[in-house]
Amino acid sequence: MIRTPLRPLARVLQAREKGENPDLIERENRRLRQEAARDHARSRAETRLLALALLFVCAFVVLGARMGLLAATAPIEVSRGVIEDISSARADIVDRNGRVLASNMATHALYAETRRMVAPEHAARELARIFPDVDADRMTARFTDPNRRFIWIRSRLSPEQMQAVHDIGEPGLLFAPREMRVYPNGRIAAHILGGASYGQQGVRAAEVIGVAGTELYFEDRLRDPDLIDEPLRLSLDLSVQAAVTEVLEGGKRMLNARGATAVVMDVQTGEVISLVSLPDFDPNNRPPPPTEGEPADSPLFNRAVQGYYELGSVMKTFAVAQALDEGEVTPASKIDTRGPLTWGRFRIRDFRNYGPELSVKDVMVKSSNIGTARIMQPIGAERQQEFLRKFGLLSSMPLELAEAGRARPLLPDRWSELSVMTISYGHGMSTSPLALAAGYSALVNGGYRVTPTLLRQDQVQPGERLISERASEQIKLMLHQVVQEGTASFARIPGYPVGGKTGSADKPNPQGGGYKENAVLATFASVFPSHEPRYTLIVTLDEPVDTTGPEPRRTAGWTAVPVSAEITRRIAPLLGLRPGSVSAAEAALAAAQ
Repeated sequence: MIRTPLRPLARVLQAREKGENPDLIERENRRLRQEAARDHARSRAETRLLALALLFVCAFVVLGARMGLLAATAPIEVSRGVIEDISSARADIVDRNGRVLASNMATHALYAETRRMVAPEHAARELARIFPDVDADRMTARFTDPNRRFIWIRSRLSPEQMQAVHDIGEPGLLFAPREMRVYPNGRIAAHILGGASYGQQGVRAAEVIGVAGTELYFEDRLRDPDLIDEPLRLSLDLSVQAAVTEVLEGGKRMLNARGATAVVMDVQTGEVISLVSLPDFDPNNRPPPPTEGEPADSPLFNRAVQGYYELGSVMKTFAVAQALDEGEVTPASKIDTRGPLTWGRFRIRDFRNYGPELSVKDVMVKSSNIGTARIMQPIGAERQQEFLRKFGLLSSMPLELAEAGRARPLLPDRWSELSVMTISYGHGMSTSPLALAAGYSALVNGGYRVTPTLLRQDQVQPGERLISERASEQIKLMLHQVVQEGTASFARIPGYPVGGKTGSADKPNPQGGGYKENAVLATFASVFPSHEPRYTLIVTLDEPVDTTGPEPRRTAGWTAVPVSAEITRRIAPLLGLRPGSVSAAEAALAAAQ
């Protein structure tokens, strides 16, 4: 930078020649230099202010844009330092007619942040007043523990409880929104639905997971994001389920039974229309698993699926069906029923003396153990096993329940000739009521295999043929005659012809071996209408006793049959079946024969 001299020599000389004062030249140059310096400083300050202003404007633009982006984006919650990514969405479950069996409902959980609490002792006392299961002293200790900063108190709150907690006025008590699984029908279909609980939990969401039944079996389907809006449709009919539950519960109470179960199945599709096991529970408040006692006494135990029992004379139908199908006998064939039937040190007896011989039809109608055993003797163990295996009675019966595959039938270690005879009338081998329902459905639907299902079926897909149509027609007639002439006379219902077979089996003694005294498992396996079966109904009562007569009566004809008859009378109209005459049914059966 070139500085201009304050007293340039040329100008000083010119001023002296003209007689002017040279000092004026210095003052003028000093003033010009100061003005130039001032202008330069002002320009530099203005540039700095402009740059600073631009910087502030840019910062405000960036912050505003970020705030707008956050406002338009779904919130990401932080719980105890972990970013939550929890989905509580779950599809509804409905019955075959679209009525809701299970759904989600918005609720709140309650938690505490102890660092925000003002009066922890007062809050603990008030919480104990609102929630009787909360211990005030223990809660106070948790609130005042310096090592605790976050405490879950309740996973679900009712609106009334939430308001009561809000009225405490404690800033450290906070509410966490979440969804809960709700079963609007309470105990109805409890063993089918199973129940749900919370899995992974965060402050703003909780994972809803199935713990049993269809909720657990269809876990992936119910939580699939692409299928959340599409309900899972079951084969269950809610009206039928409610009616069966009511009648079965009344029968269990009246007959002082330890437990009871009933299965209603479509004989063509295998759809389970109703499945009831008593005692039951409310899936909205599922009880904990038992830690002692017999598993079957727990309300969580599904007797229809998990219970494998010696079911007694209901198994005679399979023995007679095999003999008819393989041509060993005809309904009119005479069978030696003189007793007792001796095999080694074992003796097989009938409930009463039926004479020296009975026809195959009367063996079924009168439920002769000796007659059934003699029918099976020439068939033998190998053929008997193969026949029962075709019907699925020697393995777990598949069903869309998490518990279905866990139980197995009890089979003899050595399938001897004695086993052939005892199994023919329902002792020495166990099976489940569900498997029995599937087996009877196959016996009367023309002889086609039936696979039980809890999903509604829009089309009938016949399974493998198990017995001939001729044998199936003969079995239908015999089942009808059991009701009209034999041990199931209480199953007669005006307008609804019923066919079926009773079974009264002594209960094994798990402690000392052998069988319990005066402990019977009573079963009635029925089909209706008997001339053109549409549905199978299995009713089983655990240790029932009818005390209305002079002596206690425990057999199925006095216990399970009347209960089954009342169920049929109640549900037949609900299933769309019109009343008809028994004589018309008998004419149709005779024509088929």
